[in-house]
Amino acid sequence: MILVEKKRIEHIPVLHIVKQKQFSDSMPLIIFLHGFTSTTERNMHYAYLFAEKGFRVIMPEAKYHGTRSEGLSETELGFRFWEIVLTSIEELSTIKQELVEEGLVDPARIGVAGTSMGGITTLGAMAKHEWIRTGVSLMGNPSFEDFALWQLNEMEKRNVKIGLSQEQVSDLLNQLKQYDLSLQPEKLNGRPLLFWHGRLDPVVPHQAAYHFYEQNRKSYEGAKGKFEFITDENAGHNVSNAGVEATANWFEKHI
Repeated sequence: MILVEKKRIEHIPVLHIVKQKQFSDSMPLIIFLHGFTSTTERNMHYAYLFAEKGFRVIMPEAKYHGTRSEGLSETELGFRFWEIVLTSIEELSTIKQELVEEGLVDPARIGVAGTSMGGITTLGAMAKHEWIRTGVSLMGNPSFEDFALWQLNEMEKRNVKIGLSQEQVSDLLNQLKQYDLSLQPEKLNGRPLLFWHGRLDPVVPHQAAYHFYEQNRKSYEGAKGKFEFITDENAGHNVSNAGVEATANWFEKHI
């Protein structure tokens, strides 16, 4: 039987998914991060597959989402996109520390994955946290600075007033650089990383992630199967069943 527990890790509401018979064991952990405007509950199919394979799964609610909602509109949430991403990156340490201290997690076997905003967060987290053993980015983008500029350009095209001065934009871009994996790919340090992306994705374009993959493939020479990119030629901004299964299989292989 697989248990689903609603709990808080400090101030962070999470779903905790694990096989009942393993509830108190020290286990490998997967932290799964949901996308923009989504919720933990809408991603339970990932958690179920991971738990079936013998992982403890934690699905944190992102800031301003789900039970952390402050009633913001989608446009208002969009203005806080990077605040949400950076908050989630920092909160990963809180989650990991508490579970390790409780003896529930093997600190040497922790993986992180996410969809869209969660995939972006995963890539930033791998630039920030050396303790992440492996990651899966589903429709993510490792180039924080470039993606932020692309977002601002898209808003301008739609005549959306962003309400930021040039100085504030510069401050944001400087802040993002420390989490930008494309500027410091050496932070991967040979850790296994899988990308999944739809070729037709209009929300987080495929090209940036694939360009990063192509640029850094050589650093994984001699480590076959540890740095992979799956392109779904027919997918837009939605992960296929094959992508979900590939994620579960990746963690089974590398943790």
